[in-house]
Amino acid sequence: MGVEKNSVIENIKTRRSISEYTDKEVSDEDIKKIIDAGVHAPSGFDSQPWFFVVIKNREMMMRMSDHCKPRLLTQLGEATNDAAIAFKKELAKEDFNIFYDAPVLVIVLGNNAGFTTDYDCSLCAENMMLAAHSMGIGSCWIGTGCFIQDNLELLEELGITPDYRVIAPIVFGYPLAEPGEIPKKEPEIVWVN
Repeated sequence: MGVEKNSVIENIKTRRSISEYTDKEVSDEDIKKIIDAGVHAPSGFDSQPWFFVVIKNREMMMRMSDHCKPRLLTQLGEATNDAAIAFKKELAKEDFNIFYDAPVLVIVLGNNAGFTTDYDCSLCAENMMLAAHSMGIGSCWIGTGCFIQDNLELLEELGITPDYRVIAPIVFGYPLAEPGEIPKKEPEIVWVN
């Protein structure tokens, strides 16, 4: 008898962050399915503290990117590892878009009143990325996008009120290519029996 494959485990192990997308649009119906998977995440005290902003306007995404890039460059400061140096070079390019020119950006926001909002919205975001992967749609959590929180004009244009904060800006789209497997380190585990 063969070993039965578990599709949930396979989906988790094969999802990758995508940074190159085709021009194919993600349908509103698929975006709704992805968000629906997100809202099925657990939340502390069943608070469900999330709120979503869906952005398909590429000009708006570029404005957001332009706002965030210098802040990230400052934050990276004197970082000297190879990945940071390469990323700083990309950030310095005028036409570089932190959202990788993806066709859609979904911002998961969390209610400031909740105690477990950051955790809850992170679980929601992971559900969304796994759901997208299962549908053949790539994703990437763009942590740098959180810098829009300090631009009141952008927040107002996006309909984000002061009682919410940006937790997970995630881009979605159809991958230009499938990235290969990334080796994972063995975790450190303490067993207490």
